[in-house]
Amino acid sequence: MIPSALRIILTAEEDRTLLELSCADKVPRRTKQRAIALRLNAHGWNVPQIAEYLD
Repeated sequence: MIPSALRIILTAEEDRTLLELSCADKVPRRTKQRAIALRLNAHGWNVPQIAEYLD
């Protein structure tokens, strides 16, 4: 049995916070990438698309 895809739903405030986090200067690269991945997932991207985008 194949597990169903996980879809994240963000409030406008959560989305804005993740956007700010992904652009902040003193945030580690890994944390920025996680914030970007969460936002992309919430906007309908699937895991392979996100992986390719983040390389």
